[in-house]
Amino acid sequence: MSVPIVALVGQPNVGKSTLFNRIVGQRLAVVHSQPGTTRDRLHARAEWNGIPFTVVDTGGIEILPETVIAGRRPGPERVLAQDSAPYIPLMRAQAEQAIQAADAVIFITDAANGLTPGDSEVANILRRARCPVFVAANKADNARLHQSTVEFYALGLGEVYPISALHSTGVADLLDDVVDTLPSTEPEDEDERIKLAIVGRPNVGKSSLLNRLLGEQRAIVSPISGTTRDAIDTYLEWEGTPITLIDTAGIRRRGKIGPGVEHYSVLRAIRAIQRADVAFLVIDGFQGVTAQDAHVASFILDEWASVIVLVNKWDLVEKDAHTMAEYTGWVREVLRFLDYVPVLFVSALTGQRVHRIVPTALTVHESRFRRIPTGDLNRLIQDALARHAPPSKRGKRLKIYYASQPGVDPPTIVCHVNDPNLVHFSYERYLENRLREAYEFPGTPLRLIFRRRERRGAKRKA
Repeated sequence: MSVPIVALVGQPNVGKSTLFNRIVGQRLAVVHSQPGTTRDRLHARAEWNGIPFTVVDTGGIEILPETVIAGRRPGPERVLAQDSAPYIPLMRAQAEQAIQAADAVIFITDAANGLTPGDSEVANILRRARCPVFVAANKADNARLHQSTVEFYALGLGEVYPISALHSTGVADLLDDVVDTLPSTEPEDEDERIKLAIVGRPNVGKSSLLNRLLGEQRAIVSPISGTTRDAIDTYLEWEGTPITLIDTAGIRRRGKIGPGVEHYSVLRAIRAIQRADVAFLVIDGFQGVTAQDAHVASFILDEWASVIVLVNKWDLVEKDAHTMAEYTGWVREVLRFLDYVPVLFVSALTGQRVHRIVPTALTVHESRFRRIPTGDLNRLIQDALARHAPPSKRGKRLKIYYASQPGVDPPTIVCHVNDPNLVHFSYERYLENRLREAYEFPGTPLRLIFRRRERRGAKRKA
């Protein structure tokens, strides 16, 4: 399921990061009074009126003379954050990329400063946008400023929403209208192909693997990191099964993502993970498992996606009889994956074990739709409780009265308990392991939800 994108754009220091934090519900973006604090894009999942979307904070679209871009000091009315002046062209480029990727744009202006020539120039950029644009006049913190926001109608972009991101006034009305324009997040019925996304950090051989799987040169392959800048869909049929292979740009670790096109590529790679039925996490076997690999794995885990770890370039690794087992243990430890994730050691260059990738993915995909009969599920849970009782917490012990599986894709287990706060993460992991011992779910996460059982008569009394 691909989640819509809402981009926040505007000049520096108009409150984009403050609004970003307000929408997300936590302080993720750095907020400072100096313009230019936000350089590259920051994105996070949000939800409004039950509609999920990704909100993207961007660096300000700065309209400054060429002398400033060259590094000479700007006038006192527009002082950039330290060392930000050289990044002005890149900050503008990445904001424009965000507009291109967005399903809706919130154009933030400053009600306290009023309409400026810079706002008009940003508006000219937004007139080329292929998605709805909402003008939010921020910092309308009193009645006088609220009334003065009518001047922003001169931008010719339609309705103007007076808001205060700091005090949360007017934000609800703005978001009500924004989410009404977002495309549906329901899975697309017209494409029933199984989607397999190839993800990983830069230069691990993702495109080379795609070409080897296809048996032809369908994707650009280069030793230069970051060659692939978009998510490329390629269709094939595997023994009668229609499949979409999605090649993606390399995902860098946070703090290593440069401004401009690269950050846009990361956003597209994350959307590819959201679309995918199974993700292939590609690792450079010669370089070994890195913190960047763990960072990419965290994206997959956050999206509850099924996954297969592909250790590529295995032909370059010096091996003995124990190398594969030791490497597998290393992969699971660093990436926080347990035994449920298949690990394949392959070589895109030589074709070693590449023939096993798609059949393994089809098995993993099938496990996303596996159901455990309710009677068997409850017997398994009660047997697990009998074998290993939950630890007590402040004199209270967890009780599981009943369990059911209301959903699949991924398999979702709901346990009705006396108190969800008594569930320790280690005991949740224990229950998951017992379920996996009885029913195989290779490569697929199990979502365990612990819900307080309502007492009889509680609703009637209320």
